[in-house]
Order: sequence, then structure tokens, then C-alpha cells
Amino acid sequence: MPAAESYLKPEVIQQIKRLDLRAQFIVKGFMQGLHASPFHGFSVEFSEHRKYTHGDDPKDIDWLAYAKTDRYYVKKFEAETNITGYLAMDLSESMAYTYRQELTKFDYSICLAAALTYLMIGQQDPVGLVTFGERIRQSLPPKSKRTQIGTILSLLANLKPEGKTDIGASLIQLAAMLKHSSLVMVFSDLLADAEGEGGVIPALRRLRHGGHDVILFHVLDEAEVAFPFTGLVELEDPESKEKLEIDADGFRTDYLAEVESFRETYRQECFQSGIDYVPLDTSMPFDRALTEYLVTRKHRA
Repeated sequence: MPAAESYLKPEVIQQIKRLDLRAQFIVKGFMQGLHASPFHGFSVEFSEHRKYTHGDDPKDIDWLAYAKTDRYYVKKFEAETNITGYLAMDLSESMAYTYRQELTKFDYSICLAAALTYLMIGQQDPVGLVTFGERIRQSLPPKSKRTQIGTILSLLANLKPEGKTDIGASLIQLAAMLKHSSLVMVFSDLLADAEGEGGVIPALRRLRHGGHDVILFHVLDEAEVAFPFTGLVELEDPESKEKLEIDADGFRTDYLAEVESFRETYRQECFQSGIDYVPLDTSMPFDRALTEYLVTRKHRA
């Protein structure tokens, strides 16, 4: 496992910084516009307004806005615009898989988490971390101090993805832990039961019903998506260690259809539940992954 510093090396920092510079919608809009979102993150200035409602202090009315619209609006204060984020990281052994990419699925998730942490803390939004396997293993309270990115990466760099996972149970446990409406960013390959009792999808719905916004980063290895194998190959389940020998050429079409169905199930279920679903693979630069997600969300909004 790479050391924490490897995620903070100059070229990675530059990639993260470019996220900040790429069209202001990345900073101001990344967490805005989520399905039915109660949050207005990444804004600590009076950059947004809401309609005046009974109980608001009349002194907060923006009279310039009234002059332009003939309607009463009040400026949103910092307390109303800040959000609390939680990075929820899958530590199952399958996340350690890589075929020919430099980064495993877990490493890739850390880079993406670093970018999100950088963006949120840059706007004074607190962010914390939860890691899970068959249950939650570590929990780091949200903070908005700049040292938090180093704290998060140092913790992750000292972890080794291992063992089995129970994503559904872990997310249910997380939902019970959260006392206030939060933004939960889940990083997982989702190699677990999707539906049924104890499945991932019911657990995601539970988070949404608890008033939380959810972004599901579905991280697969490039080989899991593209299936670049030929001839006879032996496949091994990283968690059960079960092995299967197949003819890759004859299996490819069915396999690719299954992967597409796998992703489509989550895409549809997340859409219906008001969850943002982000399918990724480890061949995508993580800054591009964020940008493509933003473009997709912008078109859907």
C-alpha cells in the first residue's frame, strides 16, 4: 500500500488544484443540484438567496433583489450553506484488485476522496471518514481544518483492504450513527448483494429516508469493465477464493452484458431514490471522473 505522501505528491496535488480552477461550477456547484438536495454546499459567502418566509428577520431582506424581482428574498448565511460530508470507504479485499493499472480500486478511491476533501475543506465544509468491511471499522469525526486532508489520507494509507464485506449492514450502521442531515459519499466496487434483505440498495434508501444526500461512486477496475482477457483464464473471487476456469473469448459477450446490467440496476435504483450514481473505472483520471460526473449531473438537473 502506498504511503500517505504518495497521494499528496506534487502531480497529485496539481491534479487536485486543477479541480478548483476548472470552471467555477466545480467548486460552487459540485454538491449543488443533487436530487431533492436540501444542501447548498461550497458557499460561505452571500452568493445565494431563498424566498423570505414567516419567521425570518426582515433585516435580512435583500432589497436589491426585491428591486429586481419585486419579491422578498433573504441572503443565506454560512450556517445555512455549509454541509457536513462523510467519506464512506469500502475496505473489502476485492478493492485491492488491479490488473494492469497503477492504482488499485482502493488507491483510486483514495485519490478521489482526497480531491473531494480538498474541495470541501477549501470551502470550510467539514468532512469526516468512515471505513467498513463487514461492519464499520474506523470513524473519523468531520472537521473543516486544512490538516484534515492529511489526517484522512494518513489513516487510509495505513489500511489494507482485506476480508469480506457487508455493504448493506455497514451503511445501515452509518445511518444510525448520523445525527444530522449530511452528505454521504460512498466508494465501493459494490461486489455484494444489491437487493433483498440486507442488500446495498435498501441500505442506500435508508440513508436517503434519513434525510441524507448520497453520492455512490461505483469504482471498478478497468479489467472488470473491459474484460481484456483472451484464451483460457482462471478467475478467482478475491473474498471467497473460489476459482473458475473459462474460455475468455467465448465468455466476453455475456460478461460485458452482465456488467452493463449490474451498473444499470444501480443507475435506475439510485435515480428513483434520489441518489447520485457515478460509475467509474480505474483507467479514468480522477479529475476527469469528477468533471464527467458534473457534466452528467448538469444535463440531468
